[in-house]
Amino acid sequence: MSIAHLIVIPVYNHAGALRRVAQGALAHGPVLVVDDGSTDLAPARHPTGGPAPMPEDAFAPDSPLRGLPVFYARHERNRGKGKAILTGADIARQLGMTHIITIDADAQHDPGDIPLFVAAIAEKPMTLFVGKRDFSTADAPVSSRFGRSFSNFWYKVHTGERIGDSQCGFRAYPLALLDSLTLNESRYSFEIEVLVRSAWAGFTSADVPVRVYYQPKGERVSHFHPLMDNLRLTVLNTKFTARGCMPLPQKRFAQTEDGRLTPLRPMRSLRILLCRNETPKNLALAGALGVVIGALPIFGFHSLAIILVLGALGLSKITGLATSQLCMPPIVPALCIEAGHYLRHGGFLTEFSLQTLGYEAFQRLWEWFLGSLALAPALGLVCGVTVYILARIVRQGLKRLPEGAQ
Repeated sequence: MSIAHLIVIPVYNHAGALRRVAQGALAHGPVLVVDDGSTDLAPARHPTGGPAPMPEDAFAPDSPLRGLPVFYARHERNRGKGKAILTGADIARQLGMTHIITIDADAQHDPGDIPLFVAAIAEKPMTLFVGKRDFSTADAPVSSRFGRSFSNFWYKVHTGERIGDSQCGFRAYPLALLDSLTLNESRYSFEIEVLVRSAWAGFTSADVPVRVYYQPKGERVSHFHPLMDNLRLTVLNTKFTARGCMPLPQKRFAQTEDGRLTPLRPMRSLRILLCRNETPKNLALAGALGVVIGALPIFGFHSLAIILVLGALGLSKITGLATSQLCMPPIVPALCIEAGHYLRHGGFLTEFSLQTLGYEAFQRLWEWFLGSLALAPALGLVCGVTVYILARIVRQGLKRLPEGAQ
């Protein structure tokens, strides 16, 4: 696969640092500056024809891009970093590129680290590489450190995978990956969305250690809006959690023999759950935990608890959500209540009336909890063994299929 990259610099009101970033990036490949409706940059005069480096007189005399042979695109109004990146991807396709490397215009990142991404995509062209900022030596704001940890936690919950710095904007995107995904976010939350959706689609993400520099507090320019951007992230995480509650596999992609990406058929996606990224042992553990959590009297929170626990453990949330349905009322709750009643009183509950199920509801709830602690491990063990046996049978069947038929 022939690799060609375009370095994309989305910029919004960072004229003071833009020239330094663009000059540094030009040493490592062609550069596209996407002006996302900046008010501190005079719009450039576009050359006629298709994409081409801008002539020197295209920029105003006081423009930080004056005299730099960069490609240039502009949004007449601010549309968000996500839209700027996608505009960069569109132009990269027109130029025949296979990848874009994005770097922020605020000089937080060192363009001298671009060769690290170039080497990484040469080795693994279909991987999404994300910079991992070194906060050990940087004067990083406390909010940035907390934001990274918080975002990394939710990324692991949604995908079951780990990433070192899910908020870093220094990245290398395969254009084929962006072509395959349906992306809805346009602003700060775009970079979180593309990470999660690419993992769901079967793409791999990996870290690239990068340096980071934060200007002194009085000089630092940030366009992160604490209220609106955190609200967008909250809404996005809520949508991802709701999608995770659906026991349905995500649409995944695979490469054909000639390198093209193709969506996998639904049945093949189900088989992937068993034989590509999962093992019978892990599926059995996910199924057992789904039953254990499903047996607990945490009304309305079973799905969320399963997503959080199994996501943190890197286990199949689909399997856990599916097996938890075995604990739906009335059978398993009734068994737990009987077990709890026996533990409390030395006998089983034999009278079912308004008195025992209505006025004494709190006692039954307490017995349900006690009984679930006693029965859930046994029920989980039975379910786990069953899932393990079934998964082994399916896997053996898949192994007998001719290559390519799976």
